[in-house]
Amino acid sequence: MPRGNAHQSKVHYQGKDEDFVIMVDDIKAVQDWKNDRSIPLAQVVSGFKIFVTHKHGAQNAYDAASKQTLENEFGTNNEDECMIKILEGGTLQETEAGERQGTKNETMGPRQAH
Repeated sequence: MPRGNAHQSKVHYQGKDEDFVIMVDDIKAVQDWKNDRSIPLAQVVSGFKIFVTHKHGAQNAYDAASKQTLENEFGTNNEDECMIKILEGGTLQETEAGERQGTKNETMGPRQAH
C-alpha cells in the first residue's frame, strides 16, 4: 500500500495583504455548514489554526497567522470569527498528496540475500 497519498481539503482566502488557508475535514462538510450554520465549526475544520502564505498562493509553505495579521485583514483577532469569514469567502480546494518516496526502514540494512 502506498504511503502518504491522502486527500487534503482546505479553504483558501485571498485577502488584501495576505492569503489565508484553513484545513477542513472535507469539501462536503464545508458545503453542509454553509447550508446549516447550526453545525459546529469543530465538525468542519481539521484544526483551529489559520495559516498565511505570504501572497504565494495556496500551494506553498504555510506560517501561522499572527493576531495582528488577523486584526488587519478581518477587523478582529478572534480566530473563530476569522474562520467563519474565510469559510464564507474562500475557495474550496482538494488535493491528493503524492506517494512518499524513499526507503521504508533504514534500520533493517540493505535487505540482500547472503
